[in-house]
Amino acid sequence: MPDKETSRVEAFSDGVFGIAMTLLVLDLRVPHAGAAGAPRDSWSLLHALLALWPSYTSFVLSFGTVLIMWVNHHGLFKHAHRADNRLLFANGLLLLVVTFVPFPTAVLAEYLNKPAACAAATFYCGTFVLISICYNFLLAAVLPNRSPDAVGSSDHEKALARVRWAYRLGFAAYVVATVVAIFSAVAGVAICFSLWVLWVVLNYAPKRQL
Repeated sequence: MPDKETSRVEAFSDGVFGIAMTLLVLDLRVPHAGAAGAPRDSWSLLHALLALWPSYTSFVLSFGTVLIMWVNHHGLFKHAHRADNRLLFANGLLLLVVTFVPFPTAVLAEYLNKPAACAAATFYCGTFVLISICYNFLLAAVLPNRSPDAVGSSDHEKALARVRWAYRLGFAAYVVATVVAIFSAVAGVAICFSLWVLWVVLNYAPKRQL
Protein backbone atom coordinates (compact mmCIF):
# COMPACT_ATOMS: atom_id res chain seq x y z
CA MET A 1 0.00 0.00 0.00
CA PRO A 2 1.37 3.48 -0.86
CA ASP A 3 2.60 5.69 1.97
CA LYS A 4 -0.13 7.77 3.52
CA GLU A 5 0.29 11.45 2.64
CA THR A 6 -2.35 12.96 4.94
CA SER A 7 -0.49 12.68 8.25
CA ARG A 8 0.23 16.43 8.49
CA VAL A 9 -3.36 17.28 7.60
CA GLU A 10 -4.67 14.95 10.30
CA ALA A 11 -2.23 16.25 12.93
CA PHE A 12 -3.17 19.86 12.17
CA SER A 13 -6.88 18.99 12.28
CA ASP A 14 -6.45 17.22 15.63
CA GLY A 15 -4.99 20.41 17.07
CA VAL A 16 -7.87 22.53 15.79
CA PHE A 17 -10.46 20.12 17.20
CA GLY A 18 -8.64 20.16 20.54
CA ILE A 19 -8.61 23.96 20.68
CA ALA A 20 -12.31 24.13 19.78
CA MET A 21 -13.20 21.71 22.59
CA THR A 22 -11.06 23.65 25.07
CA LEU A 23 -12.66 27.00 24.18
CA LEU A 24 -16.10 25.61 25.03
CA VAL A 25 -15.29 25.66 28.75
CA LEU A 26 -14.73 29.42 28.73
CA ASP A 27 -18.48 29.97 28.90
CA LEU A 28 -18.56 28.43 32.41
CA ARG A 29 -18.01 31.45 34.62
CA VAL A 30 -17.49 31.55 38.37
CA PRO A 31 -19.99 33.69 40.34
CA HIS A 32 -17.62 36.33 41.73
CA ALA A 33 -17.89 37.30 45.38
CA GLY A 34 -17.29 41.00 44.79
CA ALA A 35 -19.90 41.52 42.09
CA ALA A 36 -23.29 43.08 42.67
CA GLY A 37 -25.83 40.47 43.71
CA ALA A 38 -23.03 37.94 44.26
CA PRO A 39 -23.55 34.92 46.55
CA ARG A 40 -23.08 35.81 50.21
CA ASP A 41 -23.10 32.33 51.73
CA SER A 42 -22.90 28.65 50.78
CA TRP A 43 -26.59 28.30 49.94
CA SER A 44 -26.67 31.34 47.68
CA LEU A 45 -23.49 30.14 45.97
CA LEU A 46 -25.07 26.73 45.41
CA HIS A 47 -28.15 28.41 43.97
CA ALA A 48 -25.96 30.52 41.65
CA LEU A 49 -24.08 27.42 40.48
CA LEU A 50 -27.32 25.56 39.79
CA ALA A 51 -28.61 28.56 37.87
CA LEU A 52 -25.80 27.98 35.38
CA TRP A 53 -27.55 24.85 34.06
CA PRO A 54 -27.94 26.30 30.53
CA SER A 55 -24.15 26.71 30.39
CA TYR A 56 -23.59 23.16 31.64
CA THR A 57 -26.08 21.79 29.13
CA SER A 58 -24.59 23.70 26.20
CA PHE A 59 -21.05 22.76 27.20
CA VAL A 60 -21.77 19.03 27.48
CA LEU A 61 -23.79 18.97 24.26
CA SER A 62 -21.19 20.86 22.23
CA PHE A 63 -18.17 19.11 23.74
CA GLY A 64 -19.72 15.72 23.04
CA THR A 65 -20.66 16.76 19.51
CA VAL A 66 -17.20 18.12 18.68
CA LEU A 67 -15.61 15.01 20.18
CA ILE A 68 -17.81 12.80 18.00
CA MET A 69 -16.98 15.01 14.99
CA TRP A 70 -13.28 14.48 15.67
CA VAL A 71 -13.74 10.71 15.91
CA ASN A 72 -15.66 10.71 12.61
CA HIS A 73 -13.03 12.95 11.00
CA HIS A 74 -10.43 10.37 12.01
CA GLY A 75 -12.60 7.59 10.58
CA LEU A 76 -13.11 9.40 7.28
CA PHE A 77 -9.39 10.01 6.86
CA LYS A 78 -8.78 6.27 7.05
CA HIS A 79 -9.92 6.30 3.42
CA ALA A 80 -7.72 9.24 2.34
CA HIS A 81 -4.14 8.50 1.33
CA ARG A 82 -3.24 11.55 -0.76
CA ALA A 83 -3.72 15.24 0.03
CA ASP A 84 -4.49 17.39 -2.98
CA ASN A 85 -5.74 20.99 -2.90
CA ARG A 86 -9.37 19.91 -3.04
CA LEU A 87 -8.95 17.82 0.09
CA LEU A 88 -6.99 20.52 1.90
CA PHE A 89 -9.54 23.24 1.21
CA ALA A 90 -12.50 20.98 2.05
CA ASN A 91 -10.83 20.07 5.33
CA GLY A 92 -10.04 23.72 6.01
CA LEU A 93 -13.67 24.68 5.44
CA LEU A 94 -14.76 22.07 7.97
CA LEU A 95 -12.25 23.33 10.53
CA LEU A 96 -13.49 26.89 9.97
CA VAL A 97 -16.98 25.91 11.08
CA VAL A 98 -15.67 23.70 13.90
CA THR A 99 -13.80 26.64 15.44
CA PHE A 100 -17.04 28.65 15.21
CA VAL A 101 -18.94 26.17 17.42
CA PRO A 102 -18.01 27.87 20.75
CA PHE A 103 -19.89 31.02 19.69
CA PRO A 104 -23.36 29.49 19.09
CA THR A 105 -22.71 27.41 22.20
CA ALA A 106 -22.24 30.59 24.24
CA VAL A 107 -25.38 32.11 22.68
CA LEU A 108 -27.40 29.01 23.55
CA ALA A 109 -26.05 29.02 27.11
CA GLU A 110 -27.01 32.67 27.55
CA TYR A 111 -30.55 32.47 26.16
CA LEU A 112 -31.72 28.86 26.66
CA ASN A 113 -33.78 29.82 29.72
CA LYS A 114 -34.92 33.19 28.34
CA PRO A 115 -37.70 34.31 25.94
CA ALA A 116 -35.24 34.33 23.03
CA ALA A 117 -34.45 30.63 23.50
CA CYS A 118 -35.94 29.61 20.14
CA ALA A 119 -33.75 32.07 18.22
CA ALA A 120 -30.65 30.88 20.10
CA ALA A 121 -31.50 27.21 19.48
CA THR A 122 -32.20 27.87 15.79
CA PHE A 123 -28.81 29.56 15.46
CA TYR A 124 -27.17 26.67 17.29
CA CYS A 125 -28.84 23.92 15.22
CA GLY A 126 -28.18 25.84 12.02
CA THR A 127 -24.47 25.73 12.78
CA PHE A 128 -24.60 21.94 12.61
CA VAL A 129 -26.36 22.13 9.26
CA LEU A 130 -23.26 23.97 7.99
CA ILE A 131 -20.99 21.39 9.60
CA SER A 132 -22.95 18.60 7.96
CA ILE A 133 -22.55 20.28 4.56
CA CYS A 134 -18.81 20.58 5.18
CA TYR A 135 -18.55 16.88 6.03
CA ASN A 136 -20.30 16.03 2.76
CA PHE A 137 -17.81 18.23 0.89
CA LEU A 138 -14.94 16.51 2.69
CA LEU A 139 -16.30 13.07 1.81
CA ALA A 140 -16.48 14.11 -1.85
CA ALA A 141 -12.85 15.29 -1.64
CA VAL A 142 -11.70 12.03 -0.03
CA LEU A 143 -13.11 9.82 -2.79
CA PRO A 144 -10.51 10.69 -5.48
CA ASN A 145 -7.70 10.56 -2.90
CA ARG A 146 -8.01 6.94 -1.87
CA SER A 147 -5.24 4.40 -2.05
CA PRO A 148 -5.10 2.57 -5.41
CA ASP A 149 -5.66 -0.64 -3.46
CA ALA A 150 -8.97 0.70 -2.14
CA VAL A 151 -10.38 1.97 -5.43
CA GLY A 152 -12.85 -0.58 -6.76
CA SER A 153 -12.62 -2.75 -3.64
CA SER A 154 -16.11 -3.94 -2.72
CA ASP A 155 -15.29 -3.69 1.01
CA HIS A 156 -14.18 -0.07 0.73
CA GLU A 157 -17.04 0.85 -1.57
CA LYS A 158 -19.58 -0.59 0.88
CA ALA A 159 -17.97 1.30 3.76
CA LEU A 160 -18.07 4.58 1.84
CA ALA A 161 -21.66 3.96 0.76
CA ARG A 162 -22.55 3.50 4.43
CA VAL A 163 -20.81 6.75 5.33
CA ARG A 164 -22.48 8.61 2.46
CA TRP A 165 -25.92 7.43 3.58
CA ALA A 166 -25.24 8.49 7.18
CA TYR A 167 -24.02 11.94 6.11
CA ARG A 168 -27.14 12.53 4.03
CA LEU A 169 -29.38 11.37 6.86
CA GLY A 170 -27.50 13.60 9.29
CA PHE A 171 -27.89 16.63 7.05
CA ALA A 172 -31.65 16.07 6.77
CA ALA A 173 -31.98 15.58 10.54
CA TYR A 174 -30.07 18.80 11.31
CA VAL A 175 -32.28 20.73 8.91
CA VAL A 176 -35.34 19.31 10.69
CA ALA A 177 -33.81 20.24 14.07
CA THR A 178 -33.25 23.81 12.87
CA VAL A 179 -36.85 24.16 11.68
CA VAL A 180 -38.20 22.59 14.90
CA ALA A 181 -36.04 24.91 17.02
CA ILE A 182 -37.92 27.89 15.57
CA PHE A 183 -40.95 26.71 17.53
CA SER A 184 -39.36 24.73 20.39
CA ALA A 185 -35.80 25.31 21.56
CA VAL A 186 -35.70 22.16 23.69
CA ALA A 187 -37.04 19.93 20.91
CA GLY A 188 -34.59 21.30 18.34
CA VAL A 189 -31.59 20.83 20.61
CA ALA A 190 -32.85 17.37 21.59
CA ILE A 191 -32.85 16.29 17.93
CA CYS A 192 -29.23 17.43 17.61
CA PHE A 193 -28.41 15.51 20.77
CA SER A 194 -30.15 12.35 19.48
CA LEU A 195 -27.88 12.29 16.43
CA TRP A 196 -25.03 11.28 18.71
CA VAL A 197 -26.33 7.73 18.33
CA LEU A 198 -25.90 7.84 14.55
CA TRP A 199 -22.36 9.21 14.70
CA VAL A 200 -21.20 6.92 17.51
CA VAL A 201 -22.31 3.72 15.78
CA LEU A 202 -21.17 4.77 12.29
CA ASN A 203 -18.42 2.39 11.18
CA TYR A 204 -15.90 3.67 8.64
CA ALA A 205 -13.80 0.52 8.40
CA PRO A 206 -14.19 -2.00 5.59
CA LYS A 207 -15.52 -5.34 6.81
CA ARG A 208 -12.22 -7.06 6.27
CA GLN A 209 -10.66 -4.76 8.90
CA LEU A 210 -13.20 -5.57 11.61
